[in-house]
Amino acid sequence: MTKLLVVDDSALVRKYFKDLFAAEPDFELDFARSGREAVLRLHSFEPDVLTLDVNMPEMDGLTALSQIMSERPTPVVMVSALTTQDAQATLEALALGAVDHIAKPGLGGTPGLREIGDQIRQKVRAAARSRVRAPQRAPAGAARHAFKAPLAAAGDPPGLVVIGVSTGGPRVLEAMLPQLPLGFPWPLVVVQHMPGTFTGPFAQRLDRQCVLQVQEASERMPLECGHVYVAQGGRDAVLLRHGGRVCIAPKAEDPGQLWHPSVDVLMRSALGMFPPRALIGVMLTGMGYDGAEAMAELHRQGGRTVAESEDSAVVWGMPGELVKRRGASQVARHEEIPVILTRWLGR
Repeated sequence: MTKLLVVDDSALVRKYFKDLFAAEPDFELDFARSGREAVLRLHSFEPDVLTLDVNMPEMDGLTALSQIMSERPTPVVMVSALTTQDAQATLEALALGAVDHIAKPGLGGTPGLREIGDQIRQKVRAAARSRVRAPQRAPAGAARHAFKAPLAAAGDPPGLVVIGVSTGGPRVLEAMLPQLPLGFPWPLVVVQHMPGTFTGPFAQRLDRQCVLQVQEASERMPLECGHVYVAQGGRDAVLLRHGGRVCIAPKAEDPGQLWHPSVDVLMRSALGMFPPRALIGVMLTGMGYDGAEAMAELHRQGGRTVAESEDSAVVWGMPGELVKRRGASQVARHEEIPVILTRWLGR
């Protein structure tokens, strides 16, 4: 039996979750109307997983999350509106230890109440099985010196690193990307499953933490060495040639894909633009299998791939699928991956 604590000050949202999980016999539900109530229920109900609203009276979601992770670390799925303000709060929550986030269900009988039900159940189940980890400090000194390999001349970069990530990804990326040194000789594209209103603030947050420049790929832009591009949420991203340069560009979501932005779409696009030896695929924590087959194909063609290890990943779905397909050149904890990338490209 999975014990779910739903924390929300809206009676309508609490009723929605009650109805949503009523047909799930393996779930036991309890409810809290504020962050303060949630902390009390944490010890009396002892939940296996929580959904936690961002904006609540008495004690907001971020304050409650900090206490939860301090007193009794438990998987948490944040529930937030798709606004820039809530996006920033949710990203902070993910950095504090929340596993995932979902859009706050619409109220007043709007279609959103039914449309996102399956996604909510799926994310809550995945969170309940995830590993809760305290925030970790990245290894000191890894990004404190310039990369020795020279930058490519103007024109196409010599290669590309594609990073696919989903559930648990923001914290992992915030631990990894700041460790990449100034002058990293290839561009990197991050495909993180996120809503469209989240990827812009997330790229800005990463940019403040990294020595490399990080930006959201919200329009067509040429790939430049030593830059990190975050695929825009709510769309997919592809590589194309424009003005004699390899560019990344957003496109409408591929209806054949379950997750967006799609790692599979971007990876297959990269395979059509670069030779396999000029590509590195990195598969990090995430639910599902998005991009696993495309990265396995890269490996079969002679490209290099890294899968995050099971003991490191919050959810070992996506990297696990790459390993099952025998598509990983190397399996490593996420904090080891920057060292692997710099070693591969520094020789």
